[in-house]
Amino acid sequence: MLTELTLLKALSKMLWALWLDEDHRAAKVHLEFDILKGIPIQAQVTHANKSEMAQLESALAPGKLYCLDAGYGEYRFLDKIIQQPSSFVMRLRDNASYETIEERTLSEADRKVGIEFDRVVWLGSKQKHSNFSKPMRIIQLHYYDERALLGHKRKSRVSSKKTFRTRSAEQTLLIATDRMDLPAELIGLIYRYRWQIELFFRWFKCILGCQHLLALSQNGITIQVYCALIASLLIRLWTGRKPTKRTFEMICLYFQGWASLEELIGHIEGLKAQDQKQQ
Repeated sequence: MLTELTLLKALSKMLWALWLDEDHRAAKVHLEFDILKGIPIQAQVTHANKSEMAQLESALAPGKLYCLDAGYGEYRFLDKIIQQPSSFVMRLRDNASYETIEERTLSEADRKVGIEFDRVVWLGSKQKHSNFSKPMRIIQLHYYDERALLGHKRKSRVSSKKTFRTRSAEQTLLIATDRMDLPAELIGLIYRYRWQIELFFRWFKCILGCQHLLALSQNGITIQVYCALIASLLIRLWTGRKPTKRTFEMICLYFQGWASLEELIGHIEGLKAQDQKQQ
């Protein structure tokens, strides 16, 4: 289960949408996203200064595996996830401190995907060990962006210590989890799936056009967000795949009278045929 947020810039007269100052307002969409199904599960609209950690804490549920970025790395909060009981896979900052309890043996499959070590640890300094009810597990993953081989230019990114920016195609991820039963390679794969929610936000904001707000009130924006999410789910149910820009354009053409129902159905059937060939 992925949890992430995105900002929707608002007008300065929208006083409820607290953000940087009186002239900069924004709404924040807190989204829970199912990795396996590729669909949003629930969403909440708040002002932009609302704590994402507090929002997620109020929505925690048992029987889930939360995939989190480094911004959720408050150890007492992570232990609350465990007490649900649920689990987490989360990126740690590069300078995170920990005390090693056990070095776990890496398999050939682990090494092949770039796992450099797999350890059982107490997270944090000795003074913070009490924040966890049990030891955690961390893996270090060395990752190389394959797009660099194709000549794609990378945007600079901030290091997880937030101390410098880099365009390097190589990076090292330190990932923490309470799951001792899963192979290290699978833990790394779970975290890499975080990119799915970024792709969904691109669809949500750029293709569905939800960067343009149709209301000024919090309730109005919430209605707009939920309408967009429902539209995404309906397209997914109809096509049996993640919604794409072309499918959305085809549906818009149909509602505008520029495409017939037969053409729209033909487009959908063509997508299903492509999926069958790939399988």
